[in-house]
Amino acid sequence: MASMVPYRSVFGIRPTSLFDALDDMMDFAPSSSTRAFPMDVEDKGEGYEVKAYLAGVNKDDIDVELNEGRLSISVKEEDKGKNFLQKEFTSFSATRGIYLKDASNEGLSARYADGVLTVTVPKIVEKKNVTKVAID
Repeated sequence: MASMVPYRSVFGIRPTSLFDALDDMMDFAPSSSTRAFPMDVEDKGEGYEVKAYLAGVNKDDIDVELNEGRLSISVKEEDKGKNFLQKEFTSFSATRGIYLKDASNEGLSARYADGVLTVTVPKIVEKKNVTKVAID
């Protein structure tokens, strides 16, 4: 079956090994500088717990905002001014968001430890002003 579809690399040279073929394919892969980060969102009943996995990111490069129920987590890393001898971990910028319809701005908190950002978002507590009316 492989002989029916000839492989042509970017440079018109047939690869000599599987590693050469994979290397050629990576030329077409999207840049790692635009990658997104994984997130978990858990409904805890009284609020939400959002975990963003940001291994290798400095706390100062993270921005968290809640605007009308939309929680946004942004990361912007820069390598400017650094003198690397070898660099294998690429910096990136990304924004992820989630809409939490009953999110409250009051009591919002975030902590960053061991490469995991945990944002605790309480739910809006609806006050029920129910008054029992006596019937005459």
